[in-house]
Order: sequence, then structure tokens, then C-alpha cells
Amino acid sequence: MRLEQLQAFLAIAESGSFQQAARKCGVTQSTISRQIQALEADLEVQLFHRTAQAKLTLAGERLLPRARKICQEWRYVTEELADLMAGKQPELCVAAIHSLCAHYLPPVLQKFCRNYPDVQLRVTALGSDRALKVLKDGLVDLAIVMNNRFLTTSPEMVTQVLYDESIEVLVGANHPLAQYEQVPWSELIRYPQVVFKDGYGMQRLVQERFDRLGATLQAVLEVNTLDAFRGVARQGELIALLPQSALVEACLDPTLAVRPIATTNGDSLATGSSLSRQVVMVTTQDRLNIPPIQYFWQLVKELVPPKLSVGDKGTWGDQGDGEDEGDEGFYIAPTLMASYNGNAIS
Repeated sequence: MRLEQLQAFLAIAESGSFQQAARKCGVTQSTISRQIQALEADLEVQLFHRTAQAKLTLAGERLLPRARKICQEWRYVTEELADLMAGKQPELCVAAIHSLCAHYLPPVLQKFCRNYPDVQLRVTALGSDRALKVLKDGLVDLAIVMNNRFLTTSPEMVTQVLYDESIEVLVGANHPLAQYEQVPWSELIRYPQVVFKDGYGMQRLVQERFDRLGATLQAVLEVNTLDAFRGVARQGELIALLPQSALVEACLDPTLAVRPIATTNGDSLATGSSLSRQVVMVTTQDRLNIPPIQYFWQLVKELVPPKLSVGDKGTWGDQGDGEDEGDEGFYIAPTLMASYNGNAIS
């Protein structure tokens, strides 16, 4: 059964004439007759009484409402797909790590909404692994996350590297590691740590590095907010490994100390052991053909991270989190789902 056969059937049923139906469909009468014959052969029933006026048989009467519904649904879906490819989709959904949402995305959101005012932009702040999962499940159109090669290398995924940032050590001001200008790995592995809970990108990154070093990660406490990391480190016993963008406020706190990790200076574990995270943008190849998604993708490539002068270093506003560390960003809603209308996040 073919769609044009149903369309021919409807044209005849509505006009009562093969000849008029042929004119309506823009084909010859013989073509209309062949289409109906083929449809009747497929269904193994006669649909019209062959009289001066084409009149529906009982089988034709039963088929009529369903044929109308099928053809109507086809019209709807073709219109929706045409609108989609013309950039008229109703919304664009993005999942991103909190630090991006708080500090890097606002100019992107503002510019996107000026150019696509009819597209509802929805931003969900999620951890990297969760964001990639909802992308794979088709719940969002695009994810901006810490790279996870196991989740971003499937054939349908398109990945754009945005930036890399080093991981540093957060300790209390009076902690023994605070005496170092650069903390040796041989010293760092001796101390118990506060870490992200299992399944978070940063927790996995730190655990993998300890495994490579043949060291045991003494993870004695799991938290997921930056305030909690600072509060625990402030007590003076536990340390934390966090990205630079998570540590700006800690650098301004006299009760805390932030130190880079040593990669030289005779540290037996240091060679090749710098630690950093890579932030990437991910979507699927088919989505990149949709104009609003394509435009958002290009904006992020151009604006994230912000292009700063030397004098701006340290004033990025990177006072957000490492990855999944809570809701310090300027717009994160309690539900972690926010809608952007070009003026505010609510």
C-alpha cells in the first residue's frame, strides 16, 4: 500500500468521480484507475461500485475514515519536519555542567534568544555523565560536559573540544600541604580526601589517576557542592582535587590554600602526571542539520571560553563549581531546569 493510493481513494470518494479525482491529483484518469486497482488488490476487497458515479462499497465505507486519518497525519508530519528544517522548532534543550551555566553560557543564551526569539531555550544543569545519558536518550539536543571518551565516541556523536583546565589541590590554610608551592604527588597521595560522589566526572578522573599511580585514594567523604568542599577543607584535615574554575573563591579565602600539583622537582610520581579536565560540547550528527542547534553550536564555539586579555586573568567570574557542585550559578533553578526567554532565567 502506498500513500498516493490512499490519496487517490480519498479524492474519488470526495468527488464521486474518477475523472474529477484525476484532475484534483494532477494525474491521468488511467493512473487513478491503476492506483485504485492496486489498492484493492492489496486489501483484497472492492472499494467502489463501478457505476456512472463512483460509489463506495461497504469495505470502502470502512476504509474512508481511516484513510482520512492516515493522510491527515502524513500532512501534519511533513509540515512539522519542514518547520524543523526551517528552524521553526518549538524549543532547544541543552544540558551543561554547572560552571558553564553560571559563567560561560549567559552571553551565548542572550545572543541566541535575540536571533531565535520563537525558540524556547531550556537549560538543564547536570553532571557530565548524566548529561550525556539524557543526550543519548534524546531528552536534550546538546550537552556541554567534561569529556568522557567512553560516552562521546559513538558513531552518531559529534564532539567539539572547548577548553582544558588544570586540577589543583584545595587544603586548609594550616594543612601540611599548604607549605608547598607545588604539591608533589608523593605527598598528595598520603592524605585523605573529600571527593565527588560516585558517578561524577571529577570523581572518576581523580580515581583513574590514583589507579595509574598505583596509589590508594583515601576517599573518606563524598559531597557535591562547592560550599561543602570549602567547608570540609577549612577544618584542616581533608584535601580535595578540583578544577581551577572551582577554586577562585577559595583563592580569596584566608582560611584556605590552593596549590598546583607538581610535575617536576624530583617527585618520583610526577613525570607525566599533570592532571586536567577537558570540557567538550556534544550533540548528534542529525541535530547539527537543524538551524537553531547549528547556530547555538557555533555560538558556543565562538564564545566559550570567553576571549580575555591578559589583564582579565583571574577575573573571569569563574566562581562556579568544578562540575556538579551545586547551584551557585546565576540562574540554576531548584529543579535544575530553567527556561531562558532572552531576559531572565526562571
